[in-house]
Amino acid sequence: MNDYLVFGLAGFFAAFVDGALGMGFGPTSSTILLGSGMSPAVTSTVVNLAKVASGAAAGIAHWRFRNIDRRVVVRLAVPGVAGAIVGTTVLANVDGDQIRPYLAVLLLLVGLRILLRFSQRPREAVDRRESTDRTFDDRGTAVAGAAGGVTNGLIGAWGPVVTPFLLHRGLAPRYAIGSVNTAEVAVAAAASASLLTSLGTGDLDFGVVAAMLIGGVLAAPLAAYAIRFLPEKGLGMGVAALLLVTNLRELAGWAGLGVGRWGLYALVPTLVAVALLWPRRTPQPAVGAAG
Repeated sequence: MNDYLVFGLAGFFAAFVDGALGMGFGPTSSTILLGSGMSPAVTSTVVNLAKVASGAAAGIAHWRFRNIDRRVVVRLAVPGVAGAIVGTTVLANVDGDQIRPYLAVLLLLVGLRILLRFSQRPREAVDRRESTDRTFDDRGTAVAGAAGGVTNGLIGAWGPVVTPFLLHRGLAPRYAIGSVNTAEVAVAAAASASLLTSLGTGDLDFGVVAAMLIGGVLAAPLAAYAIRFLPEKGLGMGVAALLLVTNLRELAGWAGLGVGRWGLYALVPTLVAVALLWPRRTPQPAVGAAG
């Protein structure tokens, strides 16, 4: 029962983060589940099964609020499904103990990507007012979808790969998040089906899946309410710090580092502090200057 409570809390925290930031469910829950000793393949299966249900609910909500660009959904989902099958095939055919360090490196990179995303000066106010589908440069969308599918199959990381790409290309945030969450349903379903076909259900504890789903369902309305009051940047930095510390610990244990691991841990608050202060160091244009 205590284990199920931990998994329920993992689902709650991951869904809260995802609901507040539009990314983070997969990397956050994968980090927690891998840290509990669960094998990489079972972790990916549990995470993707949970994402199918939570993603479907999110997709319906985004559809009702007209936050979806159908063309973007299709251009992400088709290569994303193919990438997810590639990622899960690798995961199912490699020894779990051998691949754990590589997954930790991938999660570290995702943590750094999230840190970079939230270190930049926010553009949401401008995007919501001015950005339309006519300003969106869709070149490379299929490649981003395929890359996101591979990382989703391996570590459940879809949003941190795809969402920043769409924002960088000029798609308004509500369309980027809505389209990414909707396409994620197909990608997570393909990843789950691929893993279940390869591994079967013998090692899968559906109680863990249920616990994460319940935690996620409870977190969804709370995240929708709290997002009006909680600072997006602070949440993003917190998630990045969690991924960095947890996976540095995994790599330090794998490498057999002793006291030296504390030097690695000290890098995390340093990186977070630099990311927090970075926009303040960016010179601002003078009032009345030509734009």
